[in-house]
Amino acid sequence: MELARELSDFLGIVEQRIVAALADGDAGPGVKGDTLMEAARHLVLGGGGKRARPMLVRLFGDAVGVPAETLVEIAVAAELIHSASLLHDDVVDAGMFRRGRPTVNSRWGNIVAVMSGDLILSTTLLRLVQMDSRVAETGLSVVSEMTRAAIAEVEARGVMDLPMPQLRYIAEGKTGSLFGWCGKAAALLAKKQDAEARFDGFGRHLGVAFQIADDIRDILGTDVGKPQYADLYSRSPSMPILLALAKDEGLRRKLRDAWAFSSIAPERAQELGAAIIATGAVDMSLERLNAEIVSALDFLGPYSDTVGGQELVGWARKLSDGITAQVRSKVA
Repeated sequence: MELARELSDFLGIVEQRIVAALADGDAGPGVKGDTLMEAARHLVLGGGGKRARPMLVRLFGDAVGVPAETLVEIAVAAELIHSASLLHDDVVDAGMFRRGRPTVNSRWGNIVAVMSGDLILSTTLLRLVQMDSRVAETGLSVVSEMTRAAIAEVEARGVMDLPMPQLRYIAEGKTGSLFGWCGKAAALLAKKQDAEARFDGFGRHLGVAFQIADDIRDILGTDVGKPQYADLYSRSPSMPILLALAKDEGLRRKLRDAWAFSSIAPERAQELGAAIIATGAVDMSLERLNAEIVSALDFLGPYSDTVGGQELVGWARKLSDGITAQVRSKVA
């Protein structure tokens, strides 16, 4: 109970710092307001964000004994780097809703969305440089990796024979690399070199599991605030889709025909989704998710016995248990 209260207090401080970081800046002479920061606030504040990355920063920091106040700036940076990627992703995907609200690009247009993402990203990295050059350098490396993974995801659209290692590369780059950085940055502050590699590995495997969970929710329709079958509509070869195609040649032909058109009717998407589930691909995806979590816990090693490490273990297992329950309730 004490740790839960401390974590809640920590996230409250992080939230205050995020609000301050997104305050209006100098938009130029005679200009009222700051459009780019207004757009950023629309996405980042009050939209139901889970703040998973700030929480990870705190738990990793606890595992190596870094004082909470030292971790706040890292936690803020992790959330804002993630937010910048979402602003860019919504432009690439032409997304209209995120977390149940209109996206920035749907309200202000693509130009504002892209530039807002660029602004909060550059501002965040500058703050990291001023804090600790080592942490900033690793943060820049992660941004580069996330960007390469994002374009790999775009290039994979419509590819029904995408190799599984390539799908995993995309998931690790887009999600796992930033999860890993949350731990690596904490370990850098603690000057614990062994923890750097362990936390990075844990975060990367956990991030891949996170992405598989999203893929499963998309097929099951259990992702709150996101329309079902988004991957089918966007021609994105998710884990369940690829596993299903490998088992059912007839489904492959049906999906090829559906993706040949500019849009997919909702009834067609529902038919394809049911066919994917019928192949057992959701259960197979769940198995792969659990394998990633096992690998994550192996990386954590002796740090799993620390206070923060125990919470990290519990958080990973909660992800597995939550998705397992959804699968069992939806897949008869």
